[in-house]
Amino acid sequence: MKTRHSIQLMDTHAGGDVSRIVTGGIDPLPGKTVREQMEYLRDNADGLRELLLFEPYGIPEMSVDLIVPATNPEAAAGYIIMEVMGYPIYSGSNTLCTATAVLEAGIVEKREGVQHFKLEAPAGLVNIEATVKDGVVEPITCEGLPSYIDTYHASIHVPGIGDVTYSVAYSGGFYALVDAEQLGFKLVREEERALAESAYKIVEAIKAERGFSHYTLGDVGPLPFLHFMGPEEQVADGYIRSRSTTYVHPGVICRSTTGTGTSARLALMNHEGRLNIGDKLETVSLRETGFIGTFTGRHQQGNFQVVENTITGRSYVLANSEIVINCDDPMVNCGKLHHILTDR
Repeated sequence: MKTRHSIQLMDTHAGGDVSRIVTGGIDPLPGKTVREQMEYLRDNADGLRELLLFEPYGIPEMSVDLIVPATNPEAAAGYIIMEVMGYPIYSGSNTLCTATAVLEAGIVEKREGVQHFKLEAPAGLVNIEATVKDGVVEPITCEGLPSYIDTYHASIHVPGIGDVTYSVAYSGGFYALVDAEQLGFKLVREEERALAESAYKIVEAIKAERGFSHYTLGDVGPLPFLHFMGPEEQVADGYIRSRSTTYVHPGVICRSTTGTGTSARLALMNHEGRLNIGDKLETVSLRETGFIGTFTGRHQQGNFQVVENTITGRSYVLANSEIVINCDDPMVNCGKLHHILTDR
């Protein structure tokens, strides 16, 4: 086995959440679908995720997106999402970043004005609308996953906090939705550590009490996420703005409000009968960045009213780089990824 390898990256961010897009250096993965390729990576080569998210190359607050050939002929490219908690089948911020990267890298031809194409996520096809101005990719609108409310206004006693009222939505992962004001939070930057600590306690208490099952996917694992909801401001007819914060892992608060968190909020507003087709929700983060969720439709799936939606945001390119992987480095474990490296 060679002791030195290289991987090509494009670092991007959407709303402050950094996504490292892997554009080269990885061999094609086995699998008839992007979902199967994701499962292979998860089960047989998790070293790539660990390499790029932890020391000495990265930090847990980042995400990684591996661009792979699409298996669906309608898609321009596929992508596999890797985060500190594992392999989500969909992510709004990662989709915004990947859509920007495939345009900036020339994988999809960049044309002035508005253009449309599809990407293939592990969750399936995602429609993308991109705006290019003066050769620069500006706003991206992507489909959010169909979202619904599983649990509405349940209560749980959380040690160290007290009784907490929460709802649970599915929007690509299960989210506990909590009113920030009931816990005394204003959702400002100075509260970031306290928000992470409170969210951890609430999520662990809910996980200890119960699990959740998707109506078609079944068991998708224990509750991973919590979304703090701030007060709503009516900006215009059909347009609401709200401060928001998403917790994804012990100690990790997302820099952005997250696309899936925004979709979860839309599902809650629909459940409460407060949405009309075309209505928008702008979520604003601790860092004053935002995503706009648009309610595009609803349909019934068994006992659940499912919300169709889109997420609009902007991703920025931070760097193009080639990292050197030195397998002699005691801080680098090549054992779980050497077999997928192109230059092995």
